[in-house]
Amino acid sequence: MPEASAYARGVPCWIDVSCTDINAGKEFYAALFGWEYFVGPAETGHYTQALIDGKSVAGLMSQPPDQPVAWTTYLKADDADLTHKAVVEHGGQPMTEVIDVMGEGRMIIATDPTGGVFGVWEPGRHIGARLVNEPGTMVWNELSTPNAARAREFYGAVFGLEIGDPLPDFDYTTIKADGRDVGGIFTVPDAQPDWRVYFAVADTDATTAIADSNGATVLTQPKDTPFGRMAVIQDPQGAIFALMSSP
Repeated sequence: MPEASAYARGVPCWIDVSCTDINAGKEFYAALFGWEYFVGPAETGHYTQALIDGKSVAGLMSQPPDQPVAWTTYLKADDADLTHKAVVEHGGQPMTEVIDVMGEGRMIIATDPTGGVFGVWEPGRHIGARLVNEPGTMVWNELSTPNAARAREFYGAVFGLEIGDPLPDFDYTTIKADGRDVGGIFTVPDAQPDWRVYFAVADTDATTAIADSNGATVLTQPKDTPFGRMAVIQDPQGAIFALMSSP
């Protein structure tokens, strides 16, 4: 099982979802992925970590004021203060100052110049997801935006990420850290920018059926792609994510 001990700079290292009803959110994702939970103390707002085999894979929290219900992708930073400065210098907009999370790490929420919302995580005790690329864990993260060229420029400058070659018939490029593909950026004209989280599953069709039976909306029915069989789901509270089973 792929267990992570550290992440390179700029790599998606953590994900969490805001919930209007965190208990209902826990029930939904437990049914979908078999997650168990560790609920944090009151001073954390009872921030909840989802666990597989006792290892953290994602977070759930109550919806912050004036923020939508959504999944957030966090990119790893070596220094949150320098990253905050770089976000501003390269045309992004921090939505928070650097927040020290009780020794677990330091974080920022920001928007890129195209409007995509993302998080920044400087690890402390918490490095991010301990398990990845296994059923019930994140397997891919990608940004859809009306201006992919500007987004690539921004993430390359702020996080030192390399940009892969575009696909022949589609404005899609991977972002790379240490030569390895770690995410994607692509153009969707007139779309609201969105960092989409993909979860690995053993069977996309079966997991989609579970989501549907537990009150989710299936936005994209399961379909085969060159990278695996995928579906797009909106959970009962409105957060959108994708499922992917390996080919």
